[in-house]
Amino acid sequence: MNNLDRGYFLATLNAFLNGTAAVLLFSGWIAIKKKKVSWHRPLMIAAFSISVLFLISYLTRFYLTGVHRFPGEGVLRTVYFTLLTTHTILAALVPPLALRTLYLATKGRFESHRKIARWTFPIWLYVSVTGVIVYLMLYHL
Repeated sequence: MNNLDRGYFLATLNAFLNGTAAVLLFSGWIAIKKKKVSWHRPLMIAAFSISVLFLISYLTRFYLTGVHRFPGEGVLRTVYFTLLTTHTILAALVPPLALRTLYLATKGRFESHRKIARWTFPIWLYVSVTGVIVYLMLYHL
C-alpha cells in the first residue's frame, strides 16, 4: 500500500471515527438528559477515547500525505472553506475543553463540569459532524 492509498484509508477511518464520536456524544447527552449517569459516563469516556484515536490517525495521515487540495469551484468551494475554517478553529478548542470537562467530572465537581460541558458538548459535536462533512466534500464530491 503506497502513501496515497494509506492516506485515503486513514481519511476514511478519520471520518468513521468522527462520526462514531458524534453518535457517542449525542448518546451521552441524551443519557444525562434522562438522568442516566451510569450510561452517560461510559459514553463520554468512549467519545473521548475515539477522539484521541481520531487525532492519532489524523496526524498520521497528515504526516504521510500532507495537505489535500479541494478541487471544487464556485459556491461549493466557498461553502467548503467556510466549513473547514470553522471546523479547524473549533477543533483547536476541543482538546483543552474536553480534558477540562472530563477532569471536573472525575473530581466530582459536577456543577463546574455542567457549566463547561454546556460549551464543550456543542463545539465537540459540531467538530465531529463537520469532520465527516469535510471528508465527504474533499474525497467524494
